[in-house]
Order: sequence, then C-alpha cells, then structure tokens
Amino acid sequence: MIALQEGRSLELTHELLQGSIDIHVHPGPHLMSSPRRVDPFQAAQQARDAGMRAIVLLDVFEMSNGTAWLVNKVVPDFETYGGIIMNTVYGGMNPRAVITALYYGDGAKYVSFGAHSTYYQAAKEGREVDGKFVPLSELYPKFKTEELDRSIRIPIEEEPGPELDEILQLIADHPHVYIDTGHVSVEESRRLIELMQKYGDNKIIVSSSVTKIAKTEELKEQAAMGAFLEFSLAAYTAPSLIPLTHYYVEKEYSSIDEGMSKPAEGGVPLMARQIQELGPENCIISTDFGRYALSTPVEGLRQFVACLLDLGIADDDIRTMIKTNPEKLLMLENKD
Repeated sequence: MIALQEGRSLELTHELLQGSIDIHVHPGPHLMSSPRRVDPFQAAQQARDAGMRAIVLLDVFEMSNGTAWLVNKVVPDFETYGGIIMNTVYGGMNPRAVITALYYGDGAKYVSFGAHSTYYQAAKEGREVDGKFVPLSELYPKFKTEELDRSIRIPIEEEPGPELDEILQLIADHPHVYIDTGHVSVEESRRLIELMQKYGDNKIIVSSSVTKIAKTEELKEQAAMGAFLEFSLAAYTAPSLIPLTHYYVEKEYSSIDEGMSKPAEGGVPLMARQIQELGPENCIISTDFGRYALSTPVEGLRQFVACLLDLGIADDDIRTMIKTNPEKLLMLENKD
C-alpha cells in the first residue's frame, strides 16, 4: 500500500533539485523528423538556474563532449558533460571513434554501447502493416545491411573480439570515463559488467532501457556486481497509476485513480517498488528528456521527483539517486 508522506509540496520538489545532476538529457540538434524541446545551451542554463549542479548530454549522432565544450564556454557556474554513443553512424563497434571521443573537446565522460543501433533494439523495431507487426528488416532489406549488420552485439559466452577488446582497454586506461550499457539485452548488460571488472575498475551504469525490461532479481545481481541502475522518466513518459485523486481529508481514503478495479501493476509505481527493493544506493534517476512533445528536462526531473514523493520514496533517498550517486558516477564527490 502506498504511504503518503507528510510535507510533500511544490516547494519541496524544487528544493530537491538543488545540487542535482541529470545524467540523461537529449537536447538538439536532431533530425528534422524528431524535433527537440531545448538546445544544449538552454538545457544547461535552465538547469543552472534551477540550482542543479550538472547535466550529461547524450546525442545519438555526434560526440556530445564536443557540444559540452561549447556549452561550458558559454554557460558559467555550471558543468555540462558529454560522451559517445556507438551507433551505426560511427560504424557500430568502432575503436577509432572511441579513441577520438576521448580526446575531442572536453573529452568523453562516458562510452555508450549503442542506443537504437544495438542488435537487440534494432532487430525488434518495426511497424504495423495491415494489422500485423512486421520488423523493419523484413520490410526493407536495406535496413538489414545498413543498420542490423552494423549494430552492436556483446558476446555472451565467447571472449571479446578485437574491436570490443580495444574499446574496453581504452576505457580502462581512462578511469574517469564510465560505461553506459546502452540499449542492449539484459544478458549483454550483465556480460559488460563482468568484462569491465576484468579490464578495469571504471564505473558502469545499466541503461534505463535495460532496467525497464529486466526482472528485479536480475537487477539485484547487476547491482551486486558494482553497477548503478538507471531509471528514467521517459521510459514511462506519464505519471499514470500514481495517487492523484485525493478528494478526502482522511489519508486512508486516498485512491490511485477513478474506475480502477485493481492495484497498479506497471509504470512509475513498479519502478518505485523496484527502487525500494533494490536500494536507492544502487540507483540513479534521470529524465531522458529532449523530445519536443515532453516538458523541459528540468521540469521533467522535478515531475519525476514529485512522482516518487507521491509513491512513498523518502526525501533522503531521492537525494541519493539525484545527487550523491550521479556525483560518484561522474567522480565529483570530492570536487567543489
């Protein structure tokens, strides 16, 4: 049963943003077919003005550490970080792209093993045709050669190939750089954690695309192996199934929503239950915002905080996931 906390307020959500870090922001530029809500300068300025400490930019087409270099020149009293997502625009698993990113602009703060350009993700993408779901690789043979054949796969049983071996060694040689598993499968995510333990002691975060599909026991195992677990609001996009309709003075009369015949089974409430079971010390919350259909990343983070407060997550636990753990991931905990 959801225990409504005392003291929840709009003011508290703004207070909890002070010193926070959003590790997953997707501002523009982007493809014309996918408009953005803010540009990188606006994203940084809005976050700084809200009292946040830093943001991490993700760009599926460019090394965002180059953009971060520009933003840090323009937006003072704030930190913006970037890195590289190994998508098909870089040829997938490309060590040359990674080594370039490590020395470009402000230098990559993270290396991600692909967004939509992982085999696990791309192989599942498709559209409805005459009422039936058809994979893009079946609809368009060119999609297979241009995307699937270049997409990233992490070997589960066998040892890493030469490209992955070189990339993991490059990351290990730069201990300030962390790994983002990207949109791989749960099994591939576990394997990446295992491999990173072998190559070095870099930080690693299990992407929200993985935490959304993984079982709680699988996430417990990956957290026990030393990984942070990311939960992003964009993975659920709307605060559905959260107690919103408080029409009664008595707290015990609070209801999830009108017309529901059973408790909430998924969405943000499931995420909140997982966080409580996994332990906030193992989790990081982010927005993954940037699309123009959503609110600004700063407002998205505030909304996420509000949702978690409504679902019984304590103030201190939210601070751990929004400030303390991101500082550890970015190695900022001892930096003023």
